[in-house]
Amino acid sequence: MQPGEPAGTTDRGVDASIPRGVRVAAAWSWRLLLIGAVIAVLVFLIVQLRLIVVPVLVALLLAALLVPFVDVLVRRRLPRWLAIVVAFAIVAVLIGGLVVLVVWQIRGEAHALQHRTVAAFTGFRGWLHGPPLDLTDRQIDGYLTQAFTALRQDSQVLVSGALSVGSTLGHVLTGALLTAFSTLFMLIDGRGIWSWMVRIFPRRAREAVDGAGRAGWVTLTSFARVQVLVASIDALGIGLVAFFLGLPLVIPIAVLVFLGSFIPIVGAVITGALAVVIALVYDGWVAAVVMLAGVLAVQQIEGHVLQPLIMGSAVKVHPLAVVLVVAAGSLLAGIPGALFAVPLAAVLNVMVRYVSSGTWRTGAQTADTGPPPDALWQTVPRPRRWRERRVAAMRSAAASEASDGHDAGTADGPARDARRRGEGDAPRR
Repeated sequence: MQPGEPAGTTDRGVDASIPRGVRVAAAWSWRLLLIGAVIAVLVFLIVQLRLIVVPVLVALLLAALLVPFVDVLVRRRLPRWLAIVVAFAIVAVLIGGLVVLVVWQIRGEAHALQHRTVAAFTGFRGWLHGPPLDLTDRQIDGYLTQAFTALRQDSQVLVSGALSVGSTLGHVLTGALLTAFSTLFMLIDGRGIWSWMVRIFPRRAREAVDGAGRAGWVTLTSFARVQVLVASIDALGIGLVAFFLGLPLVIPIAVLVFLGSFIPIVGAVITGALAVVIALVYDGWVAAVVMLAGVLAVQQIEGHVLQPLIMGSAVKVHPLAVVLVVAAGSLLAGIPGALFAVPLAAVLNVMVRYVSSGTWRTGAQTADTGPPPDALWQTVPRPRRWRERRVAAMRSAAASEASDGHDAGTADGPARDARRRGEGDAPRR
């Protein structure tokens, strides 16, 4: 710094000597580091509160399924408390019925299944003894031990993820009770709970938060409803194929496919592969090939017929995004992470897009602003075509009236003013 040079000139010279790309990268870097730190703290809190977070997320999915049904019953002039009781009773009957059917079939086929398992294992060892493998008993036992060890380790990693509910019966019962109570209160006073959460935010941000939450709720209800329907169709299709092949444990296979289908794309593939393995073990490779063909047929029907027809434009998630999100969720949080990864990502995507679009400033509804066609995630509910045509017609009519009024105003403004004051020639018909 030379004598007489103004203070700060050296700093400006240093800043000017730094390339613009480096300055932009530095600005992005510290902001990304700050966002990463906030996300890390949030994940740490979720892990510490996993016994509360997982039941609340399950209750949120159940509430997304039951709220439309309760609203339909209320519109049928049924008291709200009775509608909630009916919804809870239906859910309890369905879950209890599935459990009873699974236990009944397992108990009924336990003896025959034991003999078939021993026979299948003996045949498998005999195949390993023969050509072309020619393995000894010691080698077979060693390979089986390694396979069981690897399977046990992988299952422990999958089951005991960061968000596992717990391994004790007390944790499971606590989670079930917390899920039931959370679902009940969401059905009773969901709007009040959401209004209280919105009031936590600053006054200027409440409109954006409220609109984003409502858009995310619409997406969540659509996603949950569609997944239940698709899971039921998958379970029915694969269960019928297993029934006609005469496989054991048909009902447990169907129930497992139903539960696995709540993990989009990945869950149905894994449970279908399990059905193929059961067919191979108990009925041979011919039954396994037929079962594989049935699973592939059900998956193709789901992907190319059911998803476009059932989902329509309400919920569309790119398959690549589904696979990546499910993989990340399963690695971070095991089975709960894989279950909640897709709906959580879809809801967050819709909420962020709603806030960034700025539609909350004009009061426009989410249904009037869909995502661009090239978006990787398309989860914002789009309007029906008749609604699009109606909105376009109304806007066109308003624009034409405004233009006509402007033209008329420039020509006969005094006469129009006189008519408004009652000084015109004759009343307009």
